[in-house]
Amino acid sequence: MVSRVIPVDSFDLVIFGATGDLAARKVLPGLYRRFYSGQMPADARIIGAARADLDAAGFRDFAARAIRDHVGPAKQDKAQIAAFLEALDYVALDATGTQGWEELAPKLRAGVVRAFYFSVAPALFGDIAERLHQHGIATADSRIVVEKPFGRDLETAKALNATLATHFAESQIYRIDHYLGKETVQNLMAVRFANILFEPLWNSQYVDHVQITVAETVGVGGRGSYYDKSGAMRDMVQNHLMQLLCLIAMEPPYHFDPDAVRDEKLKVIRALQPVPQADIVRGQYLGTRGRGKDSVSSYLEDVENPDSRTESYIALKVHVANWRWQGTPFYLRTGKRLRARTSEIAITFKQPPHSIFDDAADTWQENVLVIRLQPNEGMNLKVMIKEPGPGGMRLVQVPLDMSFAEALGEEGTDIPDAYERLIMDVIRGNQTLFMRGDEVEAAWAWADPIIRGWEERIEKPQAYDTGSSGPDDALMLMHRDGRRWRSIHD
Repeated sequence: MVSRVIPVDSFDLVIFGATGDLAARKVLPGLYRRFYSGQMPADARIIGAARADLDAAGFRDFAARAIRDHVGPAKQDKAQIAAFLEALDYVALDATGTQGWEELAPKLRAGVVRAFYFSVAPALFGDIAERLHQHGIATADSRIVVEKPFGRDLETAKALNATLATHFAESQIYRIDHYLGKETVQNLMAVRFANILFEPLWNSQYVDHVQITVAETVGVGGRGSYYDKSGAMRDMVQNHLMQLLCLIAMEPPYHFDPDAVRDEKLKVIRALQPVPQADIVRGQYLGTRGRGKDSVSSYLEDVENPDSRTESYIALKVHVANWRWQGTPFYLRTGKRLRARTSEIAITFKQPPHSIFDDAADTWQENVLVIRLQPNEGMNLKVMIKEPGPGGMRLVQVPLDMSFAEALGEEGTDIPDAYERLIMDVIRGNQTLFMRGDEVEAAWAWADPIIRGWEERIEKPQAYDTGSSGPDDALMLMHRDGRRWRSIHD
């Protein structure tokens, strides 16, 4: 199977914060891969803007290193890299001052798509937006891309949305959540709404529970000071896991249209019930004692705050109060320094109302649809079949497996990075996979009371071992309901 590459229109893309870590790891390599695939037009322009004292040649050297470090060897083509670098330009610019703005304006062309990527701290969004209009750089159909965090609570999210709305219409604002750009996440919508197979069963009558897991093996690393002010709830649950929950729980939109899809996601968020503190488990990873590479620092050491009450792990039991999902729990968990790096959604179906296989009752297991986001993107459906051989009706669970690498051949091993897809959607003007302002605010309105609840109780998170599945209390969150977490594995 060969994927189609549909070129986008000519564009000028300005990347604010162009010499930062995100630009080096994701944005510039992603743009190069789209250029390599033939999706970027030959006359597209990418203009870096940052405080670093560089010229165009220096920025091209920076981009070349980023491509060398973050693009696979199969696409390290010297001629293609050279052609891509020719599309790059640079302006040394002060987001809060006057330097560089007069130089930036004449570099942008009339008659092409004009987009601005705010790869900077949210505190700078207002300054940049104001100067784009002050210098006549932003046009009525310009688009801006903003990175999370979209505030740290409802109040700051509203203030941020108001700041952006002062200068840009909602239709021009693209709030990027890279989880929505993952191939498997989009396939979740295709599986649900392009097939009749699952939708009749996609409700509380047939679904026992849903598990959403995003596990990481790394610690907070160099993000310690930022992370300690955020924690797993703000950094992962309120945005990434919330989006996955919405795609699982939403009603079918009337059309695959940006506002139609986002309207249904918003309904899910507004239907989320308050979560009691008894249904929340928070944890912090411990370090390991050893020598050299065998020694791993703890969360408290990584954030250099021995009194920190910020969680590196969180598990919650969530309910959606509507007709489709009444009574079906959604279990969410995410954490750092866990056993393996994996992201998956598991929909566990109820057992049949009556079993005709009395002798096989002890071996029966639930049907489970597993959507695996990373690694080894794909899906499998676990069903019961007869175990081969004579001697009676013995049941065994087997997976009907579809990994992208196997099902799609070579194309499955070269799935575009989420940032590649999302940036191209910005150029197309397609907001389907981007969060709307009211959606962000509704998510914070749900999350704020949860965070406020544990802050008022002044409780420290429960310690858990590096390389484990998380705190013991997280296991009890499931066990008390007669259920079990799925194993965390590669």
